[in-house]
Amino acid sequence: MAYNIVTIAGSLRKDSFSLKIANALAKLAPASLKLEVITPAGISFFSQDLEAAPPADWLAFREKLKTSNGVLFVTPEYNRSIPGVLKNAIDVASRPYGKSSFLGKPVGIISNSPGLLGGVSAAKHLQNILPGISGPVLQQPEIYLSSVGDAFDADGNLTKDSLKTVLQQYIDAFAAHVAKNQG
Repeated sequence: MAYNIVTIAGSLRKDSFSLKIANALAKLAPASLKLEVITPAGISFFSQDLEAAPPADWLAFREKLKTSNGVLFVTPEYNRSIPGVLKNAIDVASRPYGKSSFLGKPVGIISNSPGLLGGVSAAKHLQNILPGISGPVLQQPEIYLSSVGDAFDADGNLTKDSLKTVLQQYIDAFAAHVAKNQG
């Protein structure tokens, strides 16, 4: 049996590095994981005023998470944090209070950047946000992917061997994390 993992690429850009990385991970995942790659596109803005009658897009997103066996975040860094659309998706899924759709789900965090710092600030912000609304966050290995701008061909295929090696190590560790933390 394969564990179903919702893999959230945190950018809306059609050719985002986060989406390319998420798709590469889906190809590299061991047989024990089935990654469904999504983006925050179509998730309407969170407002507590809507909690009594949540929009259909909120309900669908929450259900997707609730029926998964884990969540993997692949995020770029925008202004030393996560993109606003990703934070909005987290806010939508973590509500109503005490009923987070992430509760009990093993979580992984991958940040990336075409620059040298690899989105480390974005990853650290997710590490601050997720405890208390999610299940256990994979602590090791940490992964901040730098210089990803030349890692893919025109069709979005991963071509950088050094990145492939790092992603393989991470997805294998994440698979073990998910298996260890299933109820």
